[in-house]
Amino acid sequence: MSVRKLKPVTPGQRFRVVNGFDAITTDKPEKSLLAPNKRSGGRNSQGRMTTRNIGGGHKQKYRIIDFKKDKQGIPATVKTIEYDPNRTAFIALVFYADGEKRYVIAQNGLKVGQTIVSGREATPEIGNALYLSDIPLGTTISCIELRPGQGAVMARSAGSFAQLMARDGKYATVKLPSGETRLILLTCMATIGVVSNSDHQLLVSGKAGRSRWLGRRPRTNPVRMNPVDHPMGGGEGRASGGHPRSRNGIPAKGYKTRSKTKASNKYIIERRKK
Repeated sequence: MSVRKLKPVTPGQRFRVVNGFDAITTDKPEKSLLAPNKRSGGRNSQGRMTTRNIGGGHKQKYRIIDFKKDKQGIPATVKTIEYDPNRTAFIALVFYADGEKRYVIAQNGLKVGQTIVSGREATPEIGNALYLSDIPLGTTISCIELRPGQGAVMARSAGSFAQLMARDGKYATVKLPSGETRLILLTCMATIGVVSNSDHQLLVSGKAGRSRWLGRRPRTNPVRMNPVDHPMGGGEGRASGGHPRSRNGIPAKGYKTRSKTKASNKYIIERRKK
């Protein structure tokens, strides 16, 4: 994976850094795995704006991704590595031995023609999905389940990964991308390897218009608002008007919003770094 810096032939391209897409093998998605992706523009069923800064954007089709990896023991061959407009990671189209086609999140190093498999008999190789009870300690993993059979919910974005630290009883200790260390049931599944497109963090938009292509409308700085619009609005010049806080008055920058009585607190060994 690589990035390209464009020649400054226009002001918008002067600072633009784009993905090299050298891992991508096709630009045509599998039609049977596409679904409509309707945009709300931040409006509710009454047509009223309930979420700000959303609107516009390029039309997209949703790619149906197999997060559950529930076809266990059946080998699948990687046919293509594709771009997905709905996520930062690349996806892989796999053909199972029984003829079914599915999309999965692609890991770094996954190649066309490679065979992947999930389940108890899978080996700990890149792209294979195993139970946490079967993965060697110290292995780099991604696409991790939090509840058995739920499907992958953690470490799914570009370049993210977790590490299997230890096993004790019916739990595995996993260090997550955020730095948090927590317990996860051994009956949960995870995929071996780092999520693809790790150069995503190096990309530079180059111009404001690209945010509009992605469906993001401009966001007004709260300090520049009027007092009626935000607790930090008003004043002369750049007077901040007290401590930084949200539009609803909840303090920002260090204020903990996590409940002290949350049920999952007992599974967290070490909190993420501030």
